[in-house]
Amino acid sequence: MNIMKLRPLFLVISSILLGVSLFSIIKWQFKPSIDFTGGTLWELNIPDYSQNKLNQVFSKNNLELKSVNTTGTNQYLLKFSDITPDKKNELIKSFKESFPKYSELKFETLGATLGQELFKKTLAAIILSSIFLFLFIGRRFRDLSFGVGAILAMLHDTFILIGSFSLFGHFFGAELDALFVTALLTTLSSSVHDTVVTFDRIRELRRHSFQKDWVSLANQAVTETLVRSINNSMTIIFMLLALVLLGGSTTRWFATALLVGVICGTYSSTAVAIPLVLFFKKHTKKK
Repeated sequence: MNIMKLRPLFLVISSILLGVSLFSIIKWQFKPSIDFTGGTLWELNIPDYSQNKLNQVFSKNNLELKSVNTTGTNQYLLKFSDITPDKKNELIKSFKESFPKYSELKFETLGATLGQELFKKTLAAIILSSIFLFLFIGRRFRDLSFGVGAILAMLHDTFILIGSFSLFGHFFGAELDALFVTALLTTLSSSVHDTVVTFDRIRELRRHSFQKDWVSLANQAVTETLVRSINNSMTIIFMLLALVLLGGSTTRWFATALLVGVICGTYSSTAVAIPLVLFFKKHTKKK
């Protein structure tokens, strides 16, 4: 199966996905949650819930209610700006008047400084993981082109995932939060996993058929590992689809991020990482 003949098509598809992601990031940017901007999380049990009454309570106290998510039967997670203890007491008084049967389940406040620290740690985690993976793969395969190909494919998936949430935020109100960071770092792992399996198969074939050109080796390796990769990915995709369609609102975007990451990782291991290695091999051969 000559899959590598589709390299021009893979290039077009990746260019479109990256271009749309870049356009969305520049045009619409993101909707960061309080995990990054700072704010308050208030989880309540409200048997006599009414959206109109809730809006009136927050308007009365001059507070902006950023979002309301359902976490269970009569349970609601409210997100709004940071408040002082005195302001909270006023808000509680208003709640008792509008929702006499309500009860507090959780109250958390996150400062903007902690949100900035989370962003810095996320960026540092991506950079460090990229460096360590590059060194490990390059040393493991004794060929830096494999390391560069794997890292570029991983960054390709990461950028598309980030861009997709810019789109989701603009059209569907998706926010970047700590769960998105978890999904992003998981995508780094899933992206490299299938890539390394195929790379390892190329190396094994190279040992026994060193006279074959790299394109033939890549085609054979992909043919032998593609079904396995797709089957593994589909088991994860089915589970994530179920979470996206049937799961609660608090985990829906987390599952969506994982779903996008798994699909991108499965695609890039064949359509991005290996073509990049072949490009580097061709360029090196010319030199």
